[in-house]
Amino acid sequence: MKIYKSKRGSLITIPIIGFILIPIVIFFLDRKNLLENPLPLLILFLPIILLLWIYFDTYYAIDGKRLKYHSAFIRGEIEISNIREIVKGQTTWVGIKPALARKGLIIKFNKFDEIYISPISNDMMISDLIEINPNIKII
Repeated sequence: MKIYKSKRGSLITIPIIGFILIPIVIFFLDRKNLLENPLPLLILFLPIILLLWIYFDTYYAIDGKRLKYHSAFIRGEIEISNIREIVKGQTTWVGIKPALARKGLIIKFNKFDEIYISPISNDMMISDLIEINPNIKII
């Protein structure tokens, strides 16, 4: 199995930094009350935990004849023989998007299905997919 890490863009990095800074600033502004009742501070950390889970747990893998994608709670696999087209260097803003950056790969498979992924190296993943299915059209 060959694993491809996801490219991490500013669209995910900046919100993570912002969500980490907000509880820290709130803590220093109202330290006395938050030490007595830490529940609001714990609630502020929930989005951070979710974003960090997505940030560190997004990857793709080619396992035999299947392309697997994994991003926190979004998981699935695609038969590589069903991939008909790959659009390189574009971003889609709708649909299934287990990706952390822009300018990735839009993979079209079956008749009407598509998914957007963003591996660190688009070219490496494309060449590995074409090696398994040479009928894939690259745009």
